[in-house]
Amino acid sequence: TPPRKKPLNRNQNQIVAEKSLGSIRRQKKPVGEGEELAMSFMKGDLLTRTRKLVKGLAKAEPLWLKAMERAPPANFPRSDGTLKKISLPEDAYVQKFFKKHPESKYHDAIKISSFDPPPARLFALRVLELKDEGVSEEKAMAVADMEYRAEKKAKKQAYSRLKQIAGLQGKRPPPNPYPSAIKEIQAEERKYVRDRFYNPKILAIVEKMKEQKKIEMQDRNLRSGGA
Repeated sequence: TPPRKKPLNRNQNQIVAEKSLGSIRRQKKPVGEGEELAMSFMKGDLLTRTRKLVKGLAKAEPLWLKAMERAPPANFPRSDGTLKKISLPEDAYVQKFFKKHPESKYHDAIKISSFDPPPARLFALRVLELKDEGVSEEKAMAVADMEYRAEKKAKKQAYSRLKQIAGLQGKRPPPNPYPSAIKEIQAEERKYVRDRFYNPKILAIVEKMKEQKKIEMQDRNLRSGGA
């Protein structure tokens, strides 16, 4: 049997550990000055990187460098990743208008991309305009509400007058030029409701869906009967 090795004492263990650590350090390749310089060239924006490369003779000076130095690109602030709620000065009065006239909420749904703002937005802008002229908030809201009601009443009277004229002439009454928001939505949906019953393409799709549903019901009945 080979002779047993004597266990190393504390000092010998420390010497072995230092030797192994030294060999590991020698194996690691230190970063040279050239590599650090190359890494520094990659920092910054396009103008900063190009300046460093030209100054370090690593790149010929491009033709656009002087022009960009005279008019450098704008530095836009970076977003922190949180979405901020956009609020306008008239939003508070829009909500108050909706509480007083809830039927006007439907105007926003159909006139969101219109050039003419909905009644709630007009009311709020009118309140802000009166406040800028020195009117108190309470009086400004009362005046704006009175103007809204007067305009609404004038539109109804104008359409009733049109119907009277059409009746005297023996003609069919014209469509209301000032329909309510609900009637405008119904007018847009009427075409699709009509297509549901009369469009041949829609009817073919409906028949195909009925056949698929019938086949599925037959498969279920067969499975339940077999079980």
